[in-house]
Amino acid sequence: MDRASPVPLYFQLAQQLQAAIENGALTPGTLLGNEIELATRLGLSRPTVRQAIRTLVDKGLLVRRRGVGTQVVHSGVRRPLELSSLYDDLEASGQQPATRVLADRLEAASAEVAAALGVAEGTEVRCLERLRTAHGEPLAHLRNHLPATLLDADAARLAETGLYRLLRATGLTLHSARQTVGARAAGPAEAELLGERPGAPLLTMERTTFDATGRAVEFGSHLYRASRYSFEFQLLARG
Repeated sequence: MDRASPVPLYFQLAQQLQAAIENGALTPGTLLGNEIELATRLGLSRPTVRQAIRTLVDKGLLVRRRGVGTQVVHSGVRRPLELSSLYDDLEASGQQPATRVLADRLEAASAEVAAALGVAEGTEVRCLERLRTAHGEPLAHLRNHLPATLLDADAARLAETGLYRLLRATGLTLHSARQTVGARAAGPAEAELLGERPGAPLLTMERTTFDATGRAVEFGSHLYRASRYSFEFQLLARG
């Protein structure tokens, strides 16, 4: 801790703990002890430790358990904006992804889906709905529409790995995507599915993915828990 810094000590502690959680030094389930133990161990006041812990509890990284102390729950997911699948990003960061297939059906393309995939409205397309979890906790509700004959994968295969990995296994080259990120409040059904309260903030993402020939091969409409998930941007100054 830099006691001469204008940055409050509680914030410095919160940043250090968050970094340790995100880089895996503090793994899910790790016990940090109670506030008195932490304050003594770190040479800080109890109010300083309490405020740092509250900051990380509010972010969903720590939880207080009566009779146990403060425990690491999980690290938040910070995902770079690049053409990758959520499953692969979670797996690469040691987040233990798993998938529950909610729906796998053929349906008539709505106007929105048809425009994204470049087909006529009413064309038969394949709709996939999945619940993606990390460390056993709900993270995202994924809805994808694809051309009906593009992918031959059953629910078991869809539950084992990511959609992009399956598409690439067919010989498809995923070249580029157009993506929109937003936010809205969770409805009752969405909140129940994602383990949030109704009205909790959710991140939204719509993505149309194109192959090397410029053909639209997938339109995704996804919901993410804002308490556990964020997008990471790299911005460059104009020359």
